[in-house]
Amino acid sequence: MDFDTLQSVVKKWATHNFPNTKPYQPLLGVAEEVGELCHAHLKIEQGIRKCSQEDKFDAVGDIIIYLADYCNRNDISMEHAVLFAWENASKRDWIKYSSNGVSE
Repeated sequence: MDFDTLQSVVKKWATHNFPNTKPYQPLLGVAEEVGELCHAHLKIEQGIRKCSQEDKFDAVGDIIIYLADYCNRNDISMEHAVLFAWENASKRDWIKYSSNGVSE
């Protein structure tokens, strides 16, 4: 599924299920899911708990769905945002330019 299709199906689902969502609220969902994923990795690092691949898939998927909803509610094309960010990030060489990625 491409970003435009994802945004379209998420928009239909989210506006049906959560019609009164404020434009910033999906961002709170992103933060909550990232927190859960970080918490799981912390517990793994501490040797307290295991995190299955399914748990990671669920968290990453939820993050993307929340981001799609956020983008819809804030008139942002996910595809354009990702391509814009990648165009900038892909020019960085952190091995060659360790202080800022682009020049010393």
